[in-house]
Amino acid sequence: ADGNIADYYPDFIVKTTSKECYVIELKGRESLDDVKKIERLRQWCEDINKLQNDVKYKIMYIKEEVWFTYQAKLNNFNDVAKIWGE
Repeated sequence: ADGNIADYYPDFIVKTTSKECYVIELKGRESLDDVKKIERLRQWCEDINKLQNDVKYKIMYIKEEVWFTYQAKLNNFNDVAKIWGE
């Protein structure tokens, strides 16, 4: 939030097919830095998808309180992607 440059390591990367990957970020409590991080991750996915066609990268941002709302209804990753996938 203060403009400093920092390294970023996503919580998970899930390759669903040979042509599709989700970059997943899980959050309990959200800070100003988290908002900027997700905006930048979204931009990175758009940029990398414009530069190449081998793999489509998608962002998935899951807030803890919403996760607990849906958790009992989730059977597999496809269920998760339907709710949070972009």
